[in-house]
Amino acid sequence: MNQPAATGQHKRHGALDPVLMMLAAMAFAILLTWIIPSGQHQRVSEKENAPVIAGTYKMLPKPVGIDSVLPGKAPPGEARPVSPVALATSIPEGLKRSAPLIFMILALGGMFGVMRSTGALDAGIQRLIGLSRGRMVILVPLLMLAFSAGSTFLGMISEYLLLIPVMIALAERLGRSRMFGFAIVTLAAKVGYLASVTSPVALLIAQPIVNVPVFSGLGFRLAIWLTFLAIAMLYALRESRIVAEPAPIEDQRLSPRHLAILLIAGATLALLVIGSLEFGWDDGEFTALFLTAAAAMTFAAGIRASAGISLFVEGMKAMMLAALLIGMGRAVEVILREGQILDTIIEAVSAQIHGLSPVLVAPIIMLVEMVLTLLIPSTSAKAALSIPVLGPIGAAAGVSGQTTVLAFLLGNGLVNMLAPTSGMLLAFLAAAGIPYNRWFRFAAPLFGILTLLSIGALMIAVLIGY
Repeated sequence: MNQPAATGQHKRHGALDPVLMMLAAMAFAILLTWIIPSGQHQRVSEKENAPVIAGTYKMLPKPVGIDSVLPGKAPPGEARPVSPVALATSIPEGLKRSAPLIFMILALGGMFGVMRSTGALDAGIQRLIGLSRGRMVILVPLLMLAFSAGSTFLGMISEYLLLIPVMIALAERLGRSRMFGFAIVTLAAKVGYLASVTSPVALLIAQPIVNVPVFSGLGFRLAIWLTFLAIAMLYALRESRIVAEPAPIEDQRLSPRHLAILLIAGATLALLVIGSLEFGWDDGEFTALFLTAAAAMTFAAGIRASAGISLFVEGMKAMMLAALLIGMGRAVEVILREGQILDTIIEAVSAQIHGLSPVLVAPIIMLVEMVLTLLIPSTSAKAALSIPVLGPIGAAAGVSGQTTVLAFLLGNGLVNMLAPTSGMLLAFLAAAGIPYNRWFRFAAPLFGILTLLSIGALMIAVLIGY
């Protein structure tokens, strides 16, 4: 089976290097702190991602001089543009703040390294092909429905890094392109996250801010999800043309050893979901789960402990680029927070909404969230920062809290399909060995279609009093 391309395989001439892209995003963020005035809202607590208090924005003096080029902290009651030195210093800070997620991703890579070496993955893929006879009209809808359901109902995103190499291997075994395998996972996950029918990641934070019950209004979001997912399925099937000689379709039964390893993988995925929903597990517990699963797979495969450790380390190496990109994505947020310009951006845009029709205000809120998503890919941080300000402004224009949350979800989900500042998207691409510019060309038309449909959905939401 082909190795995952997280270490740089399959690069093509003219491909955009993801690390250079993140460095460019960081440099642009630093530049913004020199151009945009600084200001801040009061917050309900001292926590970094605590919700802001609407109507409390105040400008901060930001003297700019030669001293600003050097790193340093602003005096109390003032702001300071971010020093260009932060292009280096913010990376370790971003890595530190993302450490739990990074360790989880590395452990996931290690577990996958062990699993891949056993041949169970090849056997499982061959069995799946045999059962479906390789028919795309069966495989694609079933797989995308399953992946998207995990995303829209449970908020799963980073967990799908595990499945990207699997789907790429499946696509190549069927003679299809790597992009096809990647799209099956990524489009399904992104559409699911966009709708967030019951996703706790977004709704547990966003809905209480505007005083609506958590998970309420799911019927309309469910309709959006099913519509958008059907479009994404058709879009993925467009990429299902044969580009190489498919492997022979053989319906071979799994050996007891391969079956045991695949059952361990399935149990691991089930525990991810149960642990997250029932016991509040987070990245730390997920890391421990992947370590345990890797040990169990090593035992089930009859691999010596020392060899199993070597395979685990090799698998971790394949995820190093993905881990670095996630830390660099967080570094962009670190820079913008240090320059204290995020509140200014929200306040400036919010002031332009007053007096407009609610049918126009709802899509504008979505567009504001799309801009913010380029700057802050984190869903929870963006909800705490923007909804307390945009919610009351939307309400004054006649937009309900439920529709404001929907605008937030759609804006956040749409841009995270393409955002070059999204460390998770770049981690997905790194795991697949697909250049960003190639993904952009592939996904941009779908992004345009879903954006127009999202605007229409928000207008309908206002008209029906959602």
